[in-house]
Amino acid sequence: MAKKRGNGEGSLHKRSNGTWEAQASLEGRRLSRTFKSYREGQEWLKKTISQIDNGMTLTSTKISVAEYFQGWLTSIKSSIRETSWIHYESMIRCYIIPNIGKIRLIDLRPDIVQNFYDHLIAKGCGIPTVLKLHFVLHCGLERAVAIGMVPRNPARYVRRPKKVAKEMEILTDDEVTRLLLASKGHRLEALVHLAVVTGAREMELLGLSWEHIDWVKKTVRIDRQLCRSSRQGIVKFSPPKTHYGKRVISLGKVTIDLLRQHLMNQELVRVAAGEKWVESNLVFTTIIGTPMDNSKMRRAFKALLTISNLPIIRFHSLRHTCASLLLSQGIPVIEVSRRLGHSRPSITLDVYGHLIPGLHSEIGDMLDELITPIAVEIGHKAI
Repeated sequence: MAKKRGNGEGSLHKRSNGTWEAQASLEGRRLSRTFKSYREGQEWLKKTISQIDNGMTLTSTKISVAEYFQGWLTSIKSSIRETSWIHYESMIRCYIIPNIGKIRLIDLRPDIVQNFYDHLIAKGCGIPTVLKLHFVLHCGLERAVAIGMVPRNPARYVRRPKKVAKEMEILTDDEVTRLLLASKGHRLEALVHLAVVTGAREMELLGLSWEHIDWVKKTVRIDRQLCRSSRQGIVKFSPPKTHYGKRVISLGKVTIDLLRQHLMNQELVRVAAGEKWVESNLVFTTIIGTPMDNSKMRRAFKALLTISNLPIIRFHSLRHTCASLLLSQGIPVIEVSRRLGHSRPSITLDVYGHLIPGLHSEIGDMLDELITPIAVEIGHKAI
């Protein structure tokens, strides 16, 4: 009776047609490959036995990258924030599956991943997108290593593109005034105004309901953000990015009055929509009451900038503008940090420290005063 090969055992023999057949045993099954030379077969056999010794399973020899990452998405859905899961799903669907999805998971090598990144950059894909993609790929493959589907994470050995520091876009005091004047009567008037004075994130603003506005105390409470799946069109709400993102922001009388006017305008829109109106109690809605689409909102904001002859900036740059305005007026960093929802004032300093006026110019004079010796007369001598 022939002896059954143990897991990880292999053989290499020459076939009648001159090629070489390599075989390795895995979970009672034989893995077989044919090569033109003895050396190629020997290298494959050595590599395969090493992978088996490091935990390779029979399943991982058949499953594709696409199949693995689709399963990985399902397994992590209940353990991460919904906004993060939507982001991961988009990266996998739009980039990983179309480019390397057909490759067997076990055959994914560092050079394949490297070529994948280089190909995307050559086609004009932004470096920030490639870096986010690398994060998703690396996380997914780390899990594959942990459960024994692959012996190592190929994404760990690639050369990631260097992130190019992008100059922060900020409107000047004069430009902010021009923007707010241009937005008078525009459907984005209250949204743009609130973005400038609160520094809140785009999806935090779009997730506001009227219950978040305290008319007496003149505050707005931020404890959630709009979460939209671009593929499925599903709209939900999720907590802010961090615990510190939950905050109460003070508002001025002008802002409160503007919100009151916005509420009255919304009532007119509700009446005009009639039965088509969908009650959501949101502060910022479409003409039928549904949550505002952030992509369409950005296009409308860009058009507003264009007709106002202002620099074309991202809507998110209004958050940077708010921080700039506060710091330029000498508002303490810790107060700015709380308003923006940062977890630590050090984050605010890292991002906006260069905007604090006089911070560097005063250092030289201060040091001179500290170290310059002062002449003191004792009797008739000066020391």
